[in-house]
Amino acid sequence: MRLLLLIMSLALLPATLAAQDRAAVERQFRGWLEQAVWPRAQANGVARGTFEAAFTGVTLDWDLPDLAPPGAPAQPQGRQRQAEFGSPGAYFGRGTVDGAASVGRQMAARHAGTLARVQRATGVPGHVILAIWGRESAYGRAAIPHDAFRILGTKGFMGRRADYFTDELIAALRIAQAGHTPARSMKSSWAGALGQPQFMPSSFLKYAADGDGDGRADIWRSEADTIASIGTYLARHGWIAGRDWGFEVAVPGTVSCALEGPDQGRAIADWAAMGIRRVSGKPFPDHEVRAEGFLMMPAGRHGPAFIVTPNFYVLKDYNMSDLYALFVGHVGDRIAYGSGDFAGRWGAVGGLMRSDVAAMQRALEAMGHDVGGADGLAGYKTRRSIGRWQQATGQAPTCFPQAAMTAALAR
Repeated sequence: MRLLLLIMSLALLPATLAAQDRAAVERQFRGWLEQAVWPRAQANGVARGTFEAAFTGVTLDWDLPDLAPPGAPAQPQGRQRQAEFGSPGAYFGRGTVDGAASVGRQMAARHAGTLARVQRATGVPGHVILAIWGRESAYGRAAIPHDAFRILGTKGFMGRRADYFTDELIAALRIAQAGHTPARSMKSSWAGALGQPQFMPSSFLKYAADGDGDGRADIWRSEADTIASIGTYLARHGWIAGRDWGFEVAVPGTVSCALEGPDQGRAIADWAAMGIRRVSGKPFPDHEVRAEGFLMMPAGRHGPAFIVTPNFYVLKDYNMSDLYALFVGHVGDRIAYGSGDFAGRWGAVGGLMRSDVAAMQRALEAMGHDVGGADGLAGYKTRRSIGRWQQATGQAPTCFPQAAMTAALAR
């Protein structure tokens, strides 16, 4: 039956698109470029020649997700929540982690001079920069195949976040006008992120840096510019020189997982006084003990635990995900120190539908908890809200959504 429904849905898709006159929509797109985009570009110092070079031969990319062509029926926003909410451990696949660390060590040797210069200028350690570079584009080896102006133009004209992507389109035109890369060579991801650091165009304008001294910030072809740009981004987002990103720890049962979060910080010495210890057996470094740290348990009691520093949240600014920041910190440690796997093991959690997690979040919101929005994703606000609900109902807090909670929360 499920196979039949799938076949029927696929059969209906071409008919929906065929009902629209794509040629007419393409003409509307060209009109939008002239009437809405060009005046803004001109006001931002973009020459007509740059504008024409960017859009000559460019058509809409109908294969992108979340499009709303003129005259098309609106698609229900809730569909995205039917995706599976996976285990946090899946983010740390053996091949992905080992590959990023192994190539990162090669890159550390190859670019030692550049990394040292950037670290002196920004305070950001080279191994952290390398870990981000590896995650974003496999050190420049990942394909970045899309025409940035086609992607941003399509999303600006008929995407779900049209205003945002139109702003990014103007920023991309400014990049081309400044000569950092020719318009026809500006490549992006399917989401419009540019080059090896995967900067959105507005981030490029703020943080892209010239690392090789040629007067341009070429994050598509220059590895030195890529390194300098990532370091500049982190420095301007508040990286604290001399501090680590965090430490894997063992959290005793007497310490609630509901104490997690960047708004519940305390001196690392205080966490240690509560019985939290580094899994390595080493003490926390002397320069860290008096500084602020935060409990971070991305799988609640079902996975590794960490005391993180404010630098962890700087990493999270690069990509708003606890797991992303943890991946970068972990791979950076492997590059710099030869660290091994986490001591804590990821439990058999996940597998819920995002709609189920969102239902839990709405139930918690109705009780007065701040879950950070019912988006079907278990961020730290959702995790600790689950823990607080568990504590209030006499359960041992685990701070992570599980199937059995659905019915209990609905009562």
